[in-house]
Amino acid sequence: MRIDRRQILAGLGAVPLAGLAPRLALGQKASLNYWHHFTSTTEFKGLERVVATFGQKSPGITVIQENIPNPEYMSKMTAAVIANARPDTCMITAERANDLVAMGALADLTDRIKAWPHYGEYPDQAWAGCTVRGKIYGIPAFTFVDWMYYRKDWFAEKGLRPPTTMKEFMEAAVKLTDTSKNRYGFSMRGGAGGHKHVIDLIEAWGSPLVVDGKMAIDKAKATEAVAFYTDLLTKQKAVPPSAPSDGVRQIMEAFKAGQTGMVWHHTGSLMEIQAAMKPEQYGTLPMPAGPTAHIARMAYAFNGIASPAKLDANWAWISFWADPEAATAFLEETGYFPSSPKVAADERIIRNPLYAAAVETTKFGRLPPTFVGIAGWSETVVLPEFQKALVGRSTPGQVVDAMMVGLEKALK
Repeated sequence: MRIDRRQILAGLGAVPLAGLAPRLALGQKASLNYWHHFTSTTEFKGLERVVATFGQKSPGITVIQENIPNPEYMSKMTAAVIANARPDTCMITAERANDLVAMGALADLTDRIKAWPHYGEYPDQAWAGCTVRGKIYGIPAFTFVDWMYYRKDWFAEKGLRPPTTMKEFMEAAVKLTDTSKNRYGFSMRGGAGGHKHVIDLIEAWGSPLVVDGKMAIDKAKATEAVAFYTDLLTKQKAVPPSAPSDGVRQIMEAFKAGQTGMVWHHTGSLMEIQAAMKPEQYGTLPMPAGPTAHIARMAYAFNGIASPAKLDANWAWISFWADPEAATAFLEETGYFPSSPKVAADERIIRNPLYAAAVETTKFGRLPPTFVGIAGWSETVVLPEFQKALVGRSTPGQVVDAMMVGLEKALK
């Protein structure tokens, strides 16, 4: 079921959770559900450890985790709000925060968060991704730091140096490609989630998306960025032919299996890569710099409260992710950076050379773009238009035209 966000805004306001939910009495038992969109084995192992550790510290509260596939997350949440069947707690990404708040899916946690002893430990940037019109709706749970993996052995064979710019990246992708060996230079995510890199590249080529609430895409710069990216498949043949439908699992499996020489992802997949490959085979690098800007996202994932029931139990669960035991357990299983700067200073991070690229990225990394409508625009306009260009049904200029029209509609 496809539901227009505007169809529900007229009849729904923010959910007034504070003050509605009863306090959890001493010794009282409660169960709560938690909606998330984890996909990998390592993420599920990390979540299992966090849940188990939480159960030891809060034995009266049972967490029931529910996986909602990422492409379905917003439609499921929309349907849940309309049916008044919200989950108790949920994962929130910065690009979805505005839309979730607009549809009345999240609790305003500002007062609780600012009274929380750990509030001051986080930089302002950490709260920005879940702050809407001055109110805070979630607690940072962990951090996605964008970076890339590359095949050190392939680069050595070709006498190539690791790329630092997009131009060098393109050159390396072409030189690494050998279709006779079923080798391609790059794992392109053209399927679900692939809109992210299109947007990042447009900014790397110097075009903004939105300025003062209005569409501000520079068509010439955006077209150049889209052409650069689509050329990897349509002209250079430096990515697998399956790229238009490849999601995160496909691009990661292709890299691990030795089909591709580079892949863009984030720190959360490090444990998966370490388990599948030998240390001498791969390395990590900061994302290549574009001709105008160096774009890599420091994307905090948040946990928030969606249901007006069990407020104390829900708060106990979402705030537990800041506990050093929880953050360290999740790091050990997934490689995701802790959201707390105190925990992120752990020796296991700063002494691990593989994390050097992530540490470097923290010096220039940006938050993802956030504005009301970005989630729907990204997934229903940017992604399908990009896919059209990959399969030869559209040109980069036509892709950008459609993006501009769609963005203006999304902002109205």
